[in-house]
Amino acid sequence: MTWDFSTEPEFAAKLDWARDFVREEIYPLEVLDLDHAGFRRLAAPLQRQVKDQGLWAAHLGPELGGQGYGQLRLGLLHEILGTTELASYVFGCQAPDSGNAELLAVAGTEDQRARWMHPLLDGTLLSAFSMTEQGTGSDPRQFTTSARLDGDEWVLNGRKWFVGNASRADFHIVMAVTEPGAAPHRRMSMLIVPTSVPGITTREIGLMNDPEHRNPVWSHCEVGYDDVRVPAENLLGTRGEAFALAQHRLGPGRIHHCMRWIGVCRRAFDMLCERAVSIDVHGSLLSEKQTVQNWVADSAAAIESARLLTLQTAWKIDQVGAKAARTDIAMIKYHGATVLHDVIDRAIQVHGSLGFSTDMPLEQMYRWARAARIYDGPDEVHRVSVARRLLKDYTAREVPSEHIPTRREAALERFRGHLELAVAAQ
Repeated sequence: MTWDFSTEPEFAAKLDWARDFVREEIYPLEVLDLDHAGFRRLAAPLQRQVKDQGLWAAHLGPELGGQGYGQLRLGLLHEILGTTELASYVFGCQAPDSGNAELLAVAGTEDQRARWMHPLLDGTLLSAFSMTEQGTGSDPRQFTTSARLDGDEWVLNGRKWFVGNASRADFHIVMAVTEPGAAPHRRMSMLIVPTSVPGITTREIGLMNDPEHRNPVWSHCEVGYDDVRVPAENLLGTRGEAFALAQHRLGPGRIHHCMRWIGVCRRAFDMLCERAVSIDVHGSLLSEKQTVQNWVADSAAAIESARLLTLQTAWKIDQVGAKAARTDIAMIKYHGATVLHDVIDRAIQVHGSLGFSTDMPLEQMYRWARAARIYDGPDEVHRVSVARRLLKDYTAREVPSEHIPTRREAALERFRGHLELAVAAQ
């Protein structure tokens, strides 16, 4: 298969519009002290402009209210949106809502789509994806939150950890054990849980990049479910299907994460270069120092390599599906997270104390970048999965296949007649 690097002129024009729109209309919102409600008020007219451009909810097909751009074009858009954490919300493709809409599109009934998915796509509802639990690391087989069927209702009990936007959401999609006796990957199901029902408690968690949980877009919570009752028809998909649905949701989502990281990297890189050509120390510009030149060169190469690896993965998903691209998806996650950290770190270093201060956005970028190595599965787990899949293609050999004496002996045997003729001709 070959990959065409070109972008259709029509979509390239949309990307140009998005790039200018993000810089001119969304960047200014970053420096205002907005709470969640205030940000949503200012974002509403911007969202209408995005809808007019046909760029709203670009993660779903047109039959579901999206644009049907595919992962490659969507990745190019997310590269632009990633330059500011406010942009995804303005474009209607913010996590966790985008992933939850995809889940509802894949597994939801007609009634579930009408009640939850379409309002989610319209931006009139917000959602949360309630999966992780404290102390289980990256092993969902250890989850203990459970749901049992009591007549025509599910009764949900347990605690979830680090649930994005749980306190602001209109409903949660909860991953709970419903089949305790089944095989490890068939024990859990997903339930749609409206936050208006009794028994749900939330505690907002301060983060390294948001210790006072004041971010206008994101919040993260510990959530308790105590005898929470929801109708039986709130089951999403079939019983025991949660693990497979989660993988469907998380795979393409990592493309979006990684391309947003590239956007962050580009913004940090621009700050690095601008500072390098602006500051004169010890008789010359920073840009003339070999160490700074190395930072610039290494950062540029790292950004482009991560970008191309991610776009290739997006293209592969479009061509053959996410399942066939599992190795690529895992690879871009840990590679992209490392590049993100390193580029921001160099940009901070070239700014010195200014980069460490809150007068520049770099320190906030740096603190949030640290989370990239944890969420959507820790990097260590992704590295293990990549290594295991790659090593399956290799067979143990007592003598290495590239062992030169063995190869020479085989080659002599193969070409013996030709060699003897050549000697005789001399």
